[in-house]
Amino acid sequence: MKIVSVVGARPQFVKLAPIHKAAKAAGVEHVIVHTGQHYDPMLSDVFFEDLGIGAPDVHLGVGSGSHGVQTGAMLAALDAVFDEHRPDWVLVYGDTNSTVAAALSAVKMHIPVAHLEAGLRSFNRRMPEEHNRVMTDHAADLLLAPTEVAVDHLTSEGLAPRTVLVGDVMTDVLFEVRDEVAGRPSDLLAELGLEPGEYYLATIHRAENTDDPGRLRDVAAGLAGLDRPVILLAHPRVVAKAVAHGVALTQGSLIAHPPLAYPDLIAAALSSAGVVTDSGGLQKEAFLLRVPCTTVRTETEWVETVELGWNVLAGTAEEISAGASRPRPADTDEAPYGDGHAAERVIAELIRATDGTR
Repeated sequence: MKIVSVVGARPQFVKLAPIHKAAKAAGVEHVIVHTGQHYDPMLSDVFFEDLGIGAPDVHLGVGSGSHGVQTGAMLAALDAVFDEHRPDWVLVYGDTNSTVAAALSAVKMHIPVAHLEAGLRSFNRRMPEEHNRVMTDHAADLLLAPTEVAVDHLTSEGLAPRTVLVGDVMTDVLFEVRDEVAGRPSDLLAELGLEPGEYYLATIHRAENTDDPGRLRDVAAGLAGLDRPVILLAHPRVVAKAVAHGVALTQGSLIAHPPLAYPDLIAAALSSAGVVTDSGGLQKEAFLLRVPCTTVRTETEWVETVELGWNVLAGTAEEISAGASRPRPADTDEAPYGDGHAAERVIAELIRATDGTR
C-alpha cells in the first residue's frame, strides 16, 4: 500500500512524525509532500530533522500569498504529484490551505482521501481554517476523528458512515518528546536569563489577531502588561505584520523571539508559568503537559481543555491578564485525546479500508 501525506505547516509536521513511524513499522510506502506553505527553516526543515522524519520526498516551494493564490498554486502542483505517484490514499492533516488543496486535487483525480483530525469545529465562519476543515471533511472518503466531540460533529453533519475515532496523533509525539526533554532545562532560560516558572510562553499568528492594526496593538499591549516576562515566539508573518502596522513586539514584559524547534518548544512550555496562544496545537499541547493556557480567541475546537479548567478564552487585555495570572487548575487524569497510539490506529484503518475489510 502507498500513502501520500501532504503537509505544509508546523502543526502538520508534528502530526506527520508518528504517522511516518507507524507506516514504516507496518511496511507501508509513505511519500511525504511538503507544499512549502511555511517556508521559514525554523518552521519547516528543522522540524523534519528534529522529529526524525527525514527530508520530504517532494517539496513544492509554494511560499506565501493570499489564500486564493496559495491554494491555487498548490492545486496546480499537486495534480502532477498525484498523477506520478498514484497512491492508494492521500492523507491530509488539520485545517490549512495545504489540507483543502490536497483534498480537492485528489478527489478530482478519484484518489481516496483520508482526513486526519477530522470533525473539529469552531463554528466561527470568519476563520479560514473553519472553511478548510468543513470542506475537507465533506470531500474526504475516510474521516479520522481525534475525539468523541469530533465524532459527534461529523455525525450531526451526516458523515458517520465515513468516520472512525482514532485519537489524537499529536498526543503520540507530544508524549514521546515530553519524555525526551523531561529533566533538562530549556535553552531559552539560559539564553534570556530566565528562571523556571517565572515567564510565560506566547504564540500569536491567526489572521483575526494580526491583520487588523488595532487588534494586533491590543494583543501586544495585553501581553506587554503581564506580571512576568512573556516570550513571544514570533512567526515571520507576524513580524512583518507588526512592522507594517507599527506595532512593537518587544515592549514592557513582552520579548519577541524567533520560533523554536519542536523539542525546544516543549521544553520551554514545560518550564513556563503558562502559555498564551491562539494556536490550536499549542492549546492541546499545554493541556497534555498540564501547563495552564490562555487562548486569545473567542472559541476553541479543543473544548475539552476549557471544560477541564486548563484553558480559558480571552479577548481583551484584561481577560488575557486575568487568564494568565489565574490560580493553577485542579489536576486531572482525564485523557480526552487518547493514549499515545493514535498513529498506529490510523495506519491500521487505512490498510483495512484498502483491503475492503472496514
